[in-house]
Amino acid sequence: MSEKMWGGRFTKTTDEMINDFQASIDFDKRMYHEDIAGSIAHARMLAKCGIISKDDAEKIEKGLKDILGQIERGEFTFDVALEDIHMNIEKRLTDAIGDAGARLHTARSRNDQVALDTHMYVRREVVAVERLIVDMMNALVEVAEKNQDAIMPGYTHLQRAQPILFAHHMLAYFAMMTRDFERFAGVYSRADIMPLGAGALAGTTFPIDRAFVADELNFGRIYHNSLDAVSDRDYIMEFLSAASMLMVHLSRLAEETILWCSREFSFVELDDAHCTGSSMMPQKKNPDVSELVRGKTGRVIGHLMAMFTTVKGLPLAYNKDLQEDKEGIFDAIDTVKFSLAVYARILRGMKVKKDVMKRAVDEDFSNATDLADYLAKKGMPFRKAHAVSGSAVHYCIEHHKWLEDLSLDEFKALSPMFDEDIFEAIRPETCVKNRNSLGGTSYTQVAAQIKAARDIIAADTKTADEQEAKQIKIEA
Repeated sequence: MSEKMWGGRFTKTTDEMINDFQASIDFDKRMYHEDIAGSIAHARMLAKCGIISKDDAEKIEKGLKDILGQIERGEFTFDVALEDIHMNIEKRLTDAIGDAGARLHTARSRNDQVALDTHMYVRREVVAVERLIVDMMNALVEVAEKNQDAIMPGYTHLQRAQPILFAHHMLAYFAMMTRDFERFAGVYSRADIMPLGAGALAGTTFPIDRAFVADELNFGRIYHNSLDAVSDRDYIMEFLSAASMLMVHLSRLAEETILWCSREFSFVELDDAHCTGSSMMPQKKNPDVSELVRGKTGRVIGHLMAMFTTVKGLPLAYNKDLQEDKEGIFDAIDTVKFSLAVYARILRGMKVKKDVMKRAVDEDFSNATDLADYLAKKGMPFRKAHAVSGSAVHYCIEHHKWLEDLSLDEFKALSPMFDEDIFEAIRPETCVKNRNSLGGTSYTQVAAQIKAARDIIAADTKTADEQEAKQIKIEA
């Protein structure tokens, strides 16, 4: 007879290689707290409904808390032969308290048990990611606040386009992080559905109370279709999707940081503590952290693609393929959390070279649009003003000048509508100040964005606080 807890109909022990191939304990053991919390809630429900005795439920709860303590003290030995976290804990419980432990699995399957554990784990980790997003948002606002007067070239096609405030650039990433937070809040709501009680796929013949378990575990909703409950991995794919989008945003910031700290740009300098050197070239100061964040983005996107591919062809309900959801999401969680934490540190240690940025703006034609706007405000149709401004740029290139170097006579040769006030109009500070449309780069608009950002951070912190208050904490 098989030694497995499910082995009643088998006459042979499981091949050792098969054990190793199908075991998930090496990675799903991180869900031990969720597994124990779910089992305690299930035992309480079984006793409440008269399915097991109150005495057995108390023995189960005490035994599970003892196991929790053993795991947290590093005294618990996980056995690959027992396949997963659920069987490892149940076997230890049964060995410790006998038949009472063997009654714990009444009215549930590993299918709805693993779904419960994963829902609870994702729900908890969403909050952890949200906290780190908020810290990243704070870091972006801090950098923006410290550098509200720094003017830099804004780019399109990686070509200098118009003068903007460096703070405005940082706040663009803040806006991305705001959407990232919203996406993870959405993931939380889809993870906040309780699957336990669905059984293997069709429910159970026992008179269970699923609402009681949901209340015990602070779930907002309950699955109303047992097939869906055990086979749904939407919330995992949504987490991976939100994580991929977040990593794309971090990767774009990382790419710009890499460019900005190069000699060719020299807009920022990273802290020595956040860089590495070369084993051969002693002068090197490499932005390895930014490069790794950029590189790890592909890894997280890969987990999303792998999960989509795994689920796309599965019939209802549970299939062993779904075990493949764990390693990808666990790695994505670790990668996202580390990337957020380290990049907030990079930003806070970064030195912004305002003088270099300003010199870059002074030595380009990014004020050419303002030249055209000047003429349009004087009454010239914008398309004609655009052509005049283009001619001015061409003239400057031919004569090795910038627009600010032209004399009034040279301006008037281009158009008689130019007057003395053109010199003020094309100053970088004026170009920035005048872009005062809602969401623009003006000093006034950026100050308003920073104020609004503080309000968003406060609201997001409150959301994370409320979600964290719902997390189940079991003391050993």
